[in-house]
Amino acid sequence: MNKSFFGFAPVFDENSRVLILGSFPSVKSREVNFYYGNPQNRFWKTLYDFFNATPKNSIEEKIAFLKENKIALYDVFSECDIKGSMDSEIDEKNSVAADMTDIFSTAKKLELIICNGKLAYSTFIKNYPQKADMAIYLPSTSSANPSFSYEKWHAALYKIYRAE
Repeated sequence: MNKSFFGFAPVFDENSRVLILGSFPSVKSREVNFYYGNPQNRFWKTLYDFFNATPKNSIEEKIAFLKENKIALYDVFSECDIKGSMDSEIDEKNSVAADMTDIFSTAKKLELIICNGKLAYSTFIKNYPQKADMAIYLPSTSSANPSFSYEKWHAALYKIYRAE
């Protein structure tokens, strides 16, 4: 039987240029109460490598890093029924799509929406078709995903940050 969980509040501000969307926090993330809490997930390493930054440990430091680099972070589901951590374990019929109205009304400098995985992309496009032209799918940073590519992630980020 699936159990219903609530996700995390979005991280964003008026300077956000890139919005990265996952599907829903993993078991490990829910344990540490912040995004991409599984040390095997390649999300944080990908960002730290791209910005040539020293890895951060605390939630506050990670939020500061995201904001400093003009990155917003959220999930496409704000509440869902899920057995474990995998997207395939999400019961989409009993899940609540995240309301991104505040992000879009505040972060007017958004240039790119990166969907971290296929479910994040398909759910976002379904719920925000008017933003589809800004959204791209990138292979999930999950350690369970063999098709993950640092190169694809870095290339997408480079399009936005090349001038800096």
